[in-house]
Amino acid sequence: MKSQVLKIVKIGSSILSDRAVLQGFLKDFSSLTGLKVLVHGGGQHATELAEQLNVKVRMVDGRRITCEDTLEIITMSYAGRINKDIVAQLQGMDCNAMGFTGADGNLIEAIKRPPSPIDFGFVGDVIAVNRVLLNQLLGLEITPVFCALTHDSNGTLLNTNADTIASELALNLASSYKTELYYCFDQPGVMESLDDPDSLISEIDPESFEKMKKKKQVSDGMIPKLDNCMHALKHNVDKIFIGNHNLLKPEFETFTTIHKG
Repeated sequence: MKSQVLKIVKIGSSILSDRAVLQGFLKDFSSLTGLKVLVHGGGQHATELAEQLNVKVRMVDGRRITCEDTLEIITMSYAGRINKDIVAQLQGMDCNAMGFTGADGNLIEAIKRPPSPIDFGFVGDVIAVNRVLLNQLLGLEITPVFCALTHDSNGTLLNTNADTIASELALNLASSYKTELYYCFDQPGVMESLDDPDSLISEIDPESFEKMKKKKQVSDGMIPKLDNCMHALKHNVDKIFIGNHNLLKPEFETFTTIHKG
């Protein structure tokens, strides 16, 4: 019977781009008891770096086209500056963190997304998670910090959605732990209207999610995140929470809970 709780936390660019907010968030994260994993992207930082290096940023439906030059920038940004800064800060908070891409220890393997109907370039979809090594790391009380890069086992790194990485880690480790998944971004939770701070949806289950999509009560940008949540629920992830940088504070009560219903 599973007894240990594992918290998998994903943070978005809005937290990463504000150093004071990031520092406060990492203090909350480091204070979490028990086993934990952190997943981060860094799209805003990568975009700023691309502009400095005169590399054109191309997006389709809010998703980045990852050419060779863009992959190089993403690797520098995600796996370099952002990841190591987070690890260093967590070490300063007595959290024994270690930074990873999916290529390290073959932790997360992916396949390059097919070029049809849209060629996103070096973008990957997760196909395997190395649960054995992850369990060993967690058993040593190491806190893994994953950036949004995987690999294809043929020597190529792949840009991979950080929400998806967090979901795949959670559902793959659900057989060993009571897994809880946390998505922290720039909103207090799932909102019916981004212009109305009182439109927070406090609870969502698979049935209500389908109704909300039909009625267009959820923004298009939130649907992929919620799709990841529903996928994780189907694979025995225990609890999922969506909120802002305050989500990990014990006293905080403004967020969205995703459950099986």
